[in-house]
This record gives sequence, structure tokens and C-alpha cells, in this order.
Amino acid sequence: MVAQDTLRAALSRTLDGTDFPGLGARYEGKVRDNYSGSGGKRLLVVTDRISAFDQVLGTLPFKGQVLNRLAAWWFEKTAPVVPNHFIALPDPNVLECVECTPILVEMVVRAYVTGGTSTSIWTHYQNGSRVFCGHVLPEGLKKNQRLPQPILTPATKAPKGQHDVSGSREEILATGTVTAEDFDEAASMAFRLFAEGSRICAERGLILVDTKYEFGRDKHGKMLVIDEIHTPDSSRFWREATYAERFARGEDPEPLDKDFVRRHYTSIGYSGDGAAPPIPDDVRVGASARYIDAYEQITGTAFEPNVEAPLPRIKKNLGIQESQTP
Repeated sequence: MVAQDTLRAALSRTLDGTDFPGLGARYEGKVRDNYSGSGGKRLLVVTDRISAFDQVLGTLPFKGQVLNRLAAWWFEKTAPVVPNHFIALPDPNVLECVECTPILVEMVVRAYVTGGTSTSIWTHYQNGSRVFCGHVLPEGLKKNQRLPQPILTPATKAPKGQHDVSGSREEILATGTVTAEDFDEAASMAFRLFAEGSRICAERGLILVDTKYEFGRDKHGKMLVIDEIHTPDSSRFWREATYAERFARGEDPEPLDKDFVRRHYTSIGYSGDGAAPPIPDDVRVGASARYIDAYEQITGTAFEPNVEAPLPRIKKNLGIQESQTP
């Protein structure tokens, strides 16, 4: 694990954003700054921003490096199962990828009844609903219980600042934002990825609880996994060793994901309405430590952060001249 002193020292120099006009057209997501240039490639700069409740809450030390390196690891591991857009890792915070046209739906796969937000599957179930995104749920389920089999709960891909909306296959198709052909191909790929991700996590003492996948088509029309996969941002992980005992006691499992931050906000009564209070430094450090722990548990290797100032390092590694920046 990275020392607490190292995490605290990085609190004041996180990467909260970039602006590199020379790299091409820029699109800012909740966490990633995307640059589409020439040659059919896209650069994804993974910042230290953390988002929850469909908004950016602040930054965590080294979060971008963890996400970027872990996504690259997963892309390499799962490429034989489902093709993806990964090309290279030119910087700890940067992914070089194949340029794709996104499919406007997020494929969310869930294996457990859990969550604490107003849109979570557990909240719906607790409030009496027995149908979630078109799936009929059995009676008698408890919070954090495993479902009979993983289910797909797709969501519209909302622009930054807007809320994603979950629905059944029929409801998503009715929006007109995705074709049935694209939806079904992406859904099939999502289930294959989830099965492989679950298998690898189980070997490492982790439960892959739920996750989201994004897809796009390259210039040849081939569908690829894009963005990232199986990181603490897009996925929920629990420690397998303590899950059964904690579940039997009615306690929440041990998380290795951004649920740590969500739970802080829930504890202070914030559920996503209005501007979010700043994340306390202790929570930022604690969340960063859990991201790093997840990286090390999954990959089986120690995470060694690059402590250089991120913007100058990225410019150097990408060959960006000062004349190319504002």
C-alpha cells in the first residue's frame, strides 16, 4: 500500500482537468478528458475527478493513475473474450485508443441486490417494487443478497450534468437512441465480460458485484468495448472473505470502490440534490487507499504512484509543446 503521508502530500496536486488544444477536439466527461485527433485515434486523459450522484464531487490523490493502469490491465486480460479500443499507455494518466462512435447506452450488469441511492435496485426493492428494468425479482430478498443470476439493467448515456435513466430493453429502444442490433450485440458482449471479470476477481478474493460497460463501433463498423472496464469507478467490489459473515449479521460488505465516498455523503444526509458539500480530506485519503487496494488485489502487483506534477509530465510524455497549450 502507498503510505498515508504520500497520499496526504498529493491532496493539493491532483489532476482536476486538462486543456490541450493541440491534441484535437476535446470532450470532457465526468472523469475523462477525451481528445479526438487525426489517424483514427483518441487520447483519454483520466483525471483524479470522482463522480457520484451523476455529478463531480472533487478529486482523489492518484485516482486517475489507478483507473488508467487498471483499465489497461483489464483490457489486455479480456481482449480474447471481447475486443476493445486499447492501443497503448503513453502516460500514467493517459490511454491511447481506437477512435469509435459510441453506442448511446450503458450496459449495467448486476449480480446482487444492493445500493443506497434513490435509483438503486435495493431502494426499489425495499420500497415494494418487484420489477426492475423489466426483470421480475423474487420475494424475500435481503440487502446485498446474490441474485439467482446476473441481470442486465441498461441506462441511457446522459451528457455530463444530467442523470442517466435506467430501463428495460424495450424502454431503452423506445428512446430511439440505440438500435435493436446494437443493443443486443452490446448486451451479449457485456455478459461475456462480466463472466470473465467475475472469474478473475474470484481468483483474487473479490466479488464483482455490478458494473457498467460502454461500447462503440470503429471506422470498419466493428463493435468494441470503450472507456474503461472493471475499475472502482465503474464497478462495485466486495471482499469475499468477509461477505458471508457480514451478510448474516445484516452488515454491509467491505467495499473496494467509490461506495466509500457515497456512504460518507449518505451519512451526512446528502443524496444528490443540489450542490454537494466538499469531500473531507480524511475521506479523500480513505477513498484513495481503497482504490489502490483494489488495484493491488486485482492485479497482484504493488501500485507505485508517479509523484511528478501531472500536467508537465503529461505534456512531456505526449510531446505537447507550450505553444499547443493556452
